[in-house]
Amino acid sequence: MAELEKHQSEPGIEAKIHETRERFKNEFVQDSAEKYDQRDMDRLQEDNSMVEGYLMWRLYVVDDTLKMIDESFRWRKEYGVNDLTESSIPKWMFESGAVFLHGYDKEGNKLFWFKVKLHVKDAKSVIDKKKYVAFWLERYVKKEPGMPLTVVFDMAESGIGHIDMDFVKYVVNCFKVYYPKLLSKMIIVEMPWIMNAAWKIIKSWLGPEAISKLKFASRSEIQSYIDAEYLPPHMGGTDPFKYSYPPLPDDDFQTPMSDNGPIVSEDEIESKDGELESKDGLESSFNSAEVVAVKPKKVNFIEDQLRAEDNDKAESRTKGARKPLTTFKGALLDISPAEELSFGSGDTEKKSLIILSNVTKNPLAFKVRTTAPEKYRVKPSSSTCEPGGSIDIVVSLHGGSQASPQDRFLVMAAEMDNVGSQELAQFWKEVPKARIMEHRLRCHVLESVKLAGSSLKGGVADTGNSQDVNTALMRLMASNCRLEQNINTCLWIQKVLVGLVVGLFVLNLFCIHLLTTSQQPS
Repeated sequence: MAELEKHQSEPGIEAKIHETRERFKNEFVQDSAEKYDQRDMDRLQEDNSMVEGYLMWRLYVVDDTLKMIDESFRWRKEYGVNDLTESSIPKWMFESGAVFLHGYDKEGNKLFWFKVKLHVKDAKSVIDKKKYVAFWLERYVKKEPGMPLTVVFDMAESGIGHIDMDFVKYVVNCFKVYYPKLLSKMIIVEMPWIMNAAWKIIKSWLGPEAISKLKFASRSEIQSYIDAEYLPPHMGGTDPFKYSYPPLPDDDFQTPMSDNGPIVSEDEIESKDGELESKDGLESSFNSAEVVAVKPKKVNFIEDQLRAEDNDKAESRTKGARKPLTTFKGALLDISPAEELSFGSGDTEKKSLIILSNVTKNPLAFKVRTTAPEKYRVKPSSSTCEPGGSIDIVVSLHGGSQASPQDRFLVMAAEMDNVGSQELAQFWKEVPKARIMEHRLRCHVLESVKLAGSSLKGGVADTGNSQDVNTALMRLMASNCRLEQNINTCLWIQKVLVGLVVGLFVLNLFCIHLLTTSQQPS
């Protein structure tokens, strides 16, 4: 495993990525660029993770990878995937609730539900159905880049009439060709025995890359993959969620709460304290001329003192918080960390730091929301950031709460026009959605691992990113697949040789028989 992870950082991967880009540009794009959407071609040249995703799914064979990219990009152009919006899909499809995103599995992967009983084979709507699935997948990929999905086929009350093999093959292709690395697992829940034959065919479509991701689960087994809080009652779960449209179901981000209501940001508290001090100063200036004479010096002293206190508060507030190591570069803000907030399992590892840096020439309003407001305290959760300035936000676990891979944070930011005249609450009510930048962060729980022997030098606890582990596992599976293919080839050759030996043996016996019969006197 360690060797595989080490291999990932070697120059060989970069060389493969470069070769893939150059060959695709020279062999596929040069004479027929209209086959593809320019936005997809631009992303292929700029996004290393995208290219590596295709390479990894095709076992780092560049020829196979190029064919996969070609097929994927043709599909994206044909279905207009980059331009799919809610209004481009028939409303009745959203209202049906046959497909939707909701909840998480035990590994923190989003659940993509297919209610099979609500699917009816209809040749007239097949294109719209395919666009409907593409809409959900594209929506998720843009919101949670790099995070896999767990597909759940809910077979309750379904029969053979609900299975559209062409549509199912399309769904399989979405994960096999169009969105490499997106599939975490595919769970078939409570499959009727009469549909075994159909699913054997579907299983063959998945191919060796994804066959290990297919899981069949009964009502009693499903909780080994998904906690009861995200399962509907008919699967033995406790999730009260009922699909309805509009609006589209999405992550339930809420403002962090305290015991007595919403958390007030420290900036708002300090601004109120400043207003009180100014008010006291004005009142005293009317009562005493001497106070007025020395007022400027006193104000300067107070400002210096407050500034020093602010610095002390900031240092004490961020003390013990886990510092981010990666940065997401956005249109309005640079956000650190880029993807994950890390929390340890110990009492001293319950704080994590978010650093926001304003990269615009205007003041920004920002706020942070979470899917688990009862578990986290965010300080400040809402405030402003001056041009070129930065803000340290401390996210801490409350009480005895434990972080979970299912927890998410949403950072929202928008440029402010008239800073002095705008209250933050009113600003967020009035700002157009198109002006708001959004970035999602997920939680990563670091497990403490103790080394058994002191003779192990340089050993470290395995707290690497789960995505790196998945990549290493995929490569290990790829190696196993190649080994299995080689073994099958050897077995086939062995069978051929055994057949030849048996044939020669029979031929020898036949020759001996002819010799003995020819020597007998007539």
